Amino acid sequence: MPKALIFIAGLLAAAASPALARPPVVVELYTAQGCAACSGANDTLAELSSDPGVLALTFPVDYWDYLGWEDTFAKPEFAARQRAYTKALALRDVFTPQVVVDGRVQTSAARPDAVEKLVAAQAKTPRDPPDMEFRHDGRVAVGSGPSPRGGGEVWLVRYDPRPQEVVVRRGENRGQTVNQKNVVREIVRLGAWAGRPRVYSVPATADDGLESVVLLQGAKGGRIMAVLPGKAD
Repeated sequence: MPKALIFIAGLLAAAASPALARPPVVVELYTAQGCAACSGANDTLAELSSDPGVLALTFPVDYWDYLGWEDTFAKPEFAARQRAYTKALALRDVFTPQVVVDGRVQTSAARPDAVEKLVAAQAKTPRDPPDMEFRHDGRVAVGSGPSPRGGGEVWLVRYDPRPQEVVVRRGENRGQTVNQKNVVREIVRLGAWAGRPRVYSVPATADDGLESVVLLQGAKGGRIMAVLPGKAD
């Protein structure tokens, strides 16, 4: 592991409470298999995914498909999520490779040093997340807490922890093998959250190989307030 990432791991460990109540730093990579600049970003995300204090997620987008290669994992809802961040963070337009950290800050994922600095900074940011848990009946319970301006949203994210290798046969990356980690396969909005305790139903999945995580964040691309990793069946 690069020294900078080892340094981040130390910061994350120091920032965590003894009860491990602190949520992991959420790193979202917006990338495309047909994006010539994205290979290094995929490597950076894969390195971060090995850090227990980081939840690293790959969101493949489809708006570069017209260049000649249709991304095999991209879904329109992933690009829609990125566009919500673009508006919330007052950016001019979407781009790849982009990293969004905790729904609060963003940078080009082609700059590993910038990504590392943002992750380290977010690891030291004070948090007071509401309680969240998977119930025995398969639903998710979210406790009470301060509601962000505009309200909150609860999202279910299902991703594949297995490394993916895709041979690109057309477009800018023709002949190259793209390596990706923690590729998101499904994202579902479970409902709104207004600061009061609420229980949410979780849709079933047919793929037992996927991992699940529930995110509580501000509406329309707001900051991520709480993270609940676990198995949602």
